[in-house]
Parts: sequence; C-alpha cells; structure tokens
Amino acid sequence: MGVAYSVGEVDHLYTFFVQWSPDIYNKGKKKRCKPCNNVRKKRHNAYLVDKEVNGINKAFRKTVSKPKVAKKWEIITVKDSKRRLSLCSSVESEVDDSEYQEDDFPVLSHESQLLDEYHLQKLVAHLPPRTQGSPWQLAYSTVIHGSSLKTLYRNLANLDSPVLLVIKDMHKKVFGAFCSDPFRVSKYCYGTGETFLFSFNPDFQLYRWSGENSYFVSGNLESLQIGGGGGGFALWLDADLYHGASFSCPTFHNAPLSTHEDFIVQDVEVWTVQN
Repeated sequence: MGVAYSVGEVDHLYTFFVQWSPDIYNKGKKKRCKPCNNVRKKRHNAYLVDKEVNGINKAFRKTVSKPKVAKKWEIITVKDSKRRLSLCSSVESEVDDSEYQEDDFPVLSHESQLLDEYHLQKLVAHLPPRTQGSPWQLAYSTVIHGSSLKTLYRNLANLDSPVLLVIKDMHKKVFGAFCSDPFRVSKYCYGTGETFLFSFNPDFQLYRWSGENSYFVSGNLESLQIGGGGGGFALWLDADLYHGASFSCPTFHNAPLSTHEDFIVQDVEVWTVQN
C-alpha cells in the first residue's frame, strides 16, 4: 500500500537524500559556476586571439621576407674588369693620361727635336680614337727641310691623314695644333671638330673646338692660319716660318699659346698620324 506525501514533504525528503547520497541523486545535475565559465571563456577567447595574431604574424613574415634568389657567378678577366671600371668612371670624352700603358705610346719614325717623353704622353692621351696606336711619321722639320711654308705644303701634298704641328719659339715654349686634315693652300677654311690647340707653357693646356664657328684651318702661300673669327688667329705663321702670332679666338676660346702674342720661331715639326 502506498504512502502519500504532500509537496512540501516531498521536497524535504529529496533534500535529505541529496545531502546524504550526493553521488546518486546529484550525478549530472551539477551546474557550472559563473566564475569558472568566465575564466574558461576568457581563456578560450585569449586562445582565439593568440591564434589569430600568430596567423597574422606568420602571414606578415611571409610577405616581408626576402625572396630567395639564386646566386649568379661570373668569371671575368682582369682586362675586362679594368675596362668596366673605366667605362663607369668616365664622364667626359677626354682620357686620363694615367690610363695609358707602354703599348699605347706612339712609335716615332725619327727622333723629335721638340717633343720629349712628357710631351708625347700628354698629347697621345687626347688624340682621336682612330689615330690611337698608329705610328707617327715626320713629314716636315725646319732642321731637315729648312724654313719654308712652301716646302711644308709640298711635303704634305700626298697625305690624307691628320697632322700634328709642333712649334718651339725663342722663349723655349712648346705649343702647336692637331689638325684633322693635312695643311694645304685653300680658298676656304677646312678641317673638323677633331682639331685642337695645345701648349706647354709650362703646364700642359688643351683647347678644343668651342663650336662657335668652323674656322679651323686656312692657308695660302703667304701664311698659315689656325682658328679665327675675332681680332686675330689662334695660331699664325708667315711664309718663312720665322714670325708667328697667337691670339685668343672664338673657334677654341684659347689663351695665347706663347708667352707673347707675337713670337719668333726657333723650330717647327709636322708629324702625320697615319691610320
């Protein structure tokens, strides 16, 4: 026969059983406390945040890391290395005198009375590339052929190559001009922008074409003229190759080549630079 209990009694009895037998009546009924839930949530959220940050860091490192590039090796000779350095360092068309070796030194057909080793070293460094390495032939010398402009013209009549005019005056100053064409009698000026003036007075000075005019060279039986367009010629010689003059002129924007604008010639040499 069953026993009837009121609702209050049932609750009281259930409380008694739970208190004395919690393993049986409280199994599966435990509730997580809010503090534990909060801690786990924080740990879980922190884990998610850390995971996202780590993922971002890994992606960032992959983005900014330097790509692996295979090393390329090249074997070059010492000659190629010097040539590359020369090309990189060169900012002007003129060549540094120190770069010239013994192989670049000109071979002269005769011993010069006016040019020594220092003069040759300075001049050869500024000659056009088409003349580099070419032998120098003595075409005219006052010591050998006498002092005559007509003889100079005659000795150069069969030439088709640049010439180097070298003058030494009574003050022992050496100067002259490199001309792209051999000297000749002509009604009009001739020559190209390769023509330049030089002077050892006493330091080496070079005067290239300014581009202002094309009065390079002109000649007749009475005189030889180089440069012009102003109050005088850059270089002028008379028919006897005895009197000379040198003035500043627009063709080369040069200073007078000698210590005096008017000078007396001691010796003259003309060399041909054959291709």
